[in-house]
Amino acid sequence: MGSMYPAVASGSRCGGIAVTTRARVLWVLSILAAVIPTVATPMVRAEPNGGTTAVNSVVLFVDDLGWADLAYRLSDLPTPNIDRLRAEGMTFVNAYAASPTCSPSRATMLTGRSAARLRLARHIPHNATGAFHTIESDPARFPSRNWLPLEERTFAEALRDRGYRTAFVGKWHLGPEAYFPIHQGFDEQHGVTDRGQPRSYYPSFFGPDVETYADGEVGAYLTDRMTDDAIGFLERQSEATPFHLSVFYYAVHTPHVGRRDLVARLAESTDLEGAELEHAAMLLAVDESVGRARSVLERKGLSQDTLLLFVGDQGGPFDNSPLRGQKMGGTALYEGGSRVPFVAVWPGHIPGGTVVAAPGTTEDVFPTLVEASGVNDSDGGEVDGESLMPLLTGSGSLRRDQVVLYRSYESRYAAIRVGDWKLIAYRDGRSELYDLGADPSESEDVGDAHSATRRDLIDRLVAWERRMGVEAFTPPFDR
Repeated sequence: MGSMYPAVASGSRCGGIAVTTRARVLWVLSILAAVIPTVATPMVRAEPNGGTTAVNSVVLFVDDLGWADLAYRLSDLPTPNIDRLRAEGMTFVNAYAASPTCSPSRATMLTGRSAARLRLARHIPHNATGAFHTIESDPARFPSRNWLPLEERTFAEALRDRGYRTAFVGKWHLGPEAYFPIHQGFDEQHGVTDRGQPRSYYPSFFGPDVETYADGEVGAYLTDRMTDDAIGFLERQSEATPFHLSVFYYAVHTPHVGRRDLVARLAESTDLEGAELEHAAMLLAVDESVGRARSVLERKGLSQDTLLLFVGDQGGPFDNSPLRGQKMGGTALYEGGSRVPFVAVWPGHIPGGTVVAAPGTTEDVFPTLVEASGVNDSDGGEVDGESLMPLLTGSGSLRRDQVVLYRSYESRYAAIRVGDWKLIAYRDGRSELYDLGADPSESEDVGDAHSATRRDLIDRLVAWERRMGVEAFTPPFDR
């Protein structure tokens, strides 16, 4: 079966001061996206000798940034740099964290492989011992890894083999020091620990027993410090050698500690208070960082040679209305916990203001970056994600006709989407079926009224789990 999803919905190029309003309209179009094809240039840049060379890439990965944080809940928050990304790039309004929680979301992005195939379906505990762990709340007792194995090929390794300079900044959360980014394809790393969150966004960021950023000046803010390191790497790059930069922000993960000047500004201009005020100020700091990084690329003349991806790692921790669910709490597989911001920008090549209705996932980042670089990655093994290049270049649509989300914390463990149909599966054999086209808030389980569709999606999920090698944990479903 071919793709059941439309390729792209039209947008228009947005200029001048209208960016913020137009970009927010595009963000809200996730439920209404229509089909009007667009055409873009292939993702290679011409050289004077008539040949081509690889495209640089930057990934900005924001922790706990829910889809609704930008579309609805904080829609009036001034985020001009993120708005500009959407106005100048391609917005994937139905993008998902393939495994909506910290560690597996990162692992699926870096490797292009599913959390089930990786056997990494939960966050990695700090100071974990042994290769795997289980938890009591998981009925299947699924053994989840305590690190990303060095044998797993990351996009950084594929790009470095192509001659790229590679750097990683920020939250790794994929195991202890022996499994840090410099052992997984990155030439340099900054701000990395084995922890899932800082102690504070002010020094000492990670506590007195952690050397990372231990030299932080009084008043320094963690998001800004990370961006300083990212900019330091960008300043050392030129057109002579392709590069890749990954910035995996700790923000906007807890503890919710906003930069003091931004907290004060929002306290005066909004009705936000408490954790939501701090959280919003954290997002403003991320927005500033996006602008700072893009300014360096533009000043150095590298912007049109650089593909930039802006992605959230899972749903937000606050109210994600109109979507149901949120980070953790047993509701992460609903749209509010798993749908994330996802924007691709390549000035002069990707049509600005373009909205894509086809679902994407964090697994798609690996094959997309590899294809953009010109790499024939025969050493990559089996990849579960699909390159988004056909959509980015306007050359076609995606081949797949389904996406699967997988995690293992509680009975509700997997979701499969086919067209507008979405099934959520439980370890005890129950399931829920939603028609996202008619009911994007997932308020009415229509499984009994559409039993044939329910059976089809269950059969698809069971077959997928068999391909991932986790059929031993597949429940006997009620069909």
